[in-house]
Amino acid sequence: MSNFDPNAVIRGAQLTVVGAYRALQNPSLFEMTHYRQAFFAVVIGVALRLLISAPIFGMKVLLSFIGLFTDLSVVTWDDDIISGLEFLEKSVLQVPMFLMSAMRYLVPTLDDMFMQSLEWVDKTYLMKHADENPYGLRALYYPNLRLYSRRASAGGGGAGVLGTVEALKPFLIKYARRAGISIAVYLASFLPAVGQFVLPAASFYSFNRAAGPVPAAVVFGVGLLLPKRWMIVFLQGYFASRGLMRELLEPYFSRIKFDKEQKKRWFRDREGLLFGFGVGFYFLLQTPWLGVLIYGIAEASTAYLITKACPPSFPHHSFA
Repeated sequence: MSNFDPNAVIRGAQLTVVGAYRALQNPSLFEMTHYRQAFFAVVIGVALRLLISAPIFGMKVLLSFIGLFTDLSVVTWDDDIISGLEFLEKSVLQVPMFLMSAMRYLVPTLDDMFMQSLEWVDKTYLMKHADENPYGLRALYYPNLRLYSRRASAGGGGAGVLGTVEALKPFLIKYARRAGISIAVYLASFLPAVGQFVLPAASFYSFNRAAGPVPAAVVFGVGLLLPKRWMIVFLQGYFASRGLMRELLEPYFSRIKFDKEQKKRWFRDREGLLFGFGVGFYFLLQTPWLGVLIYGIAEASTAYLITKACPPSFPHHSFA
């Protein structure tokens, strides 16, 4: 439990609140440019919501048509179909989260918000310590990170259509693989005899890697008692919050050139802190219609998280 202890998770959840508060204090976020971007984000959020609801709405229309010839008031299978589709979309496939995360590859807004918020964190730090000896203060984050060139493959504009497609490709592959595994586990949970153990076993496997065997065993035991739907929500929420955290940190990793092993170690050393931060915003993102706008606040808040999670000099070999 070295990097996933309760204190680290609670600290991460606290940074969700503090980071959002600091980000919203930044007057630059309320300039005309960001007003337009915020309005654009809300419009996209509404459009995504309608897009997500389209298949369910189509099914409701189809069932209404069937209801003209069959009395559906005496059966429950029509309600089961609708609730099943909604559950599959939101809890199994995490479609809303996928669409919000894909936005960063289409517009530069999120990367700009991260960097501007990082600059604001430095300014507030200097104002807070204005009366102290400047030689005793920490180095600033924004000037250092700005020195690193941003990978064109990170998406977010400036790289053209081909660059956007190339940036989207690994993201789509990763999501397709995760969605495939989610569907496979979900379907396997309906198997006779062994189905009831599939979700607890998947939870044990996931938590054993992150938190160790004791917490994983507790999750496994609780999973045997909880209803299947609750376990799916819990398991997918865990994976979604981890995936959200990786996407929010993309402006950082698009500049700091970690190799695969270094990046893996960076996340492992901060497992609990990042999980607490990610799961806090994961729940906030469930707010209907405003999810995309909250996603922007989460990105801005990640700048504050960076100042608590790594040194200002961003050395490749440091995992403090």
